Amino acid sequence: MLSRRSFIRASGGAAAMAALPATVARAKAAAPELVAREDAVQLLPPDYPETSVWGYDGQAPGPEIRMMQGDRIARRFVNRLPQASSVHWHGLRTENAMDGVSGLTQDAVPPGESFDYDLAAEDAGTFWYHSHNRSAEQVARGLYGPLIVDEPTPPDVDRDVTLMLDDWRVDPKTGQITQDFDAPHDLSHGGRLGNFISTNGEAAYQLPVRRNERLRLRIVNAANARLFTLGLQGLDGWLMAYDGMPVTSPEPVPETLTLGPGQRVDLFVDVIAEEGEEALLGRIDQSKGYVQAAFPVSGSASTNRRPAPDPLPPNRTPDLAGLADAATLRLEMSGGAMGGMREAVWKGASRNAGELMENSQFWAFNGLVGMTETPLARLSLGQVARMTVVNDTVFPHAMHLHGMHFRVLAQDRTPEPLRDTLLTLRGETHEIVFAADNTGRWAFHCHMLSHAASGMMTWIEVTA
Repeated sequence: MLSRRSFIRASGGAAAMAALPATVARAKAAAPELVAREDAVQLLPPDYPETSVWGYDGQAPGPEIRMMQGDRIARRFVNRLPQASSVHWHGLRTENAMDGVSGLTQDAVPPGESFDYDLAAEDAGTFWYHSHNRSAEQVARGLYGPLIVDEPTPPDVDRDVTLMLDDWRVDPKTGQITQDFDAPHDLSHGGRLGNFISTNGEAAYQLPVRRNERLRLRIVNAANARLFTLGLQGLDGWLMAYDGMPVTSPEPVPETLTLGPGQRVDLFVDVIAEEGEEALLGRIDQSKGYVQAAFPVSGSASTNRRPAPDPLPPNRTPDLAGLADAATLRLEMSGGAMGGMREAVWKGASRNAGELMENSQFWAFNGLVGMTETPLARLSLGQVARMTVVNDTVFPHAMHLHGMHFRVLAQDRTPEPLRDTLLTLRGETHEIVFAADNTGRWAFHCHMLSHAASGMMTWIEVTA
């Protein structure tokens, strides 16, 4: 557990943007239409002007979409933005045509037009939805929201709480989101980092709780590039799922837990703080602690804590029986500031570093920059693949695989829990294994969205 003294409540004016209160509302139920539009919200304190955001149904984060496992998610996406857009349902193993990747699975929806999404909620768990066209800009403007798929039998918790973590880059003089979405420094370094940190669109998120109450915390990192390193105080419990996929046996929540962009965790936590105290979800940033979410304790749910929880019911597990005969793949990351990439192939031709930088392309996979006409790999339905992922750069990357889930092979070669997003730090090498159990053209990209916009995009084709 982290000491309460390690958490700091920042306060003040523009110099402390990470702690400014916000009043972005969230709806409890989604409408049949999901409308992307520009709206003004009072994101900053009342003495600041309203902030123009791009949100779903006028909200940022967008409305929570909640379904039962086995149901279908049907939404008519209506685009009232000045740019074309599309919606990706992050983490869902769905039909390829519904995956929402502009330029790969569908055309981007032009301004004033609509697209009907109809997809299966095969897996129970914590997911989210967000724009997948010009994502480095559109997600930064607010185009994302939570997507929750409930288990048919509710688990033994008192409350189910979704916490979407994000940062915003706001000009403190105007109160507006800065328009430097293509800043070369962000593209070539660690990505777009904000100066205003939020939970569910609020800087000072609070939820009153009772002692010995059991909460299910669904935590989503919706930021463009920020790593959230989190710790608990006055809360104690178990890690139940990664990226929506339940673990075989609940694990004690570690002292600190780091989520890369796009990653999620489900925690079951008991409130162990005394009445009149605050339980905390804290954030560690450059060796300092901050309050990410506060849980003031009033009253008691019971006199004693209940026993440890049972595991969540498993989702469908990919068949990795063919691991010994798996297709062998390699993805080597290169480029970025201090990366030393001298040349790479972009748009079918070899370019030197100067030409790539002039076109805002800073990163490569296996010497190839951005989406190519041919995939990283072609796999047959059901084929098992084993991929070595090498981060030969000085920055972290969060690699997200669409349409399928993978396991990371630990050092002892045992598979770790299922995930859809891999956080790889500078210089690291990981080996992942997955079954190609979903036909279609599936994106595989860095979820540091500025990196994806400047070269870190590829795809995998699965054929029947």
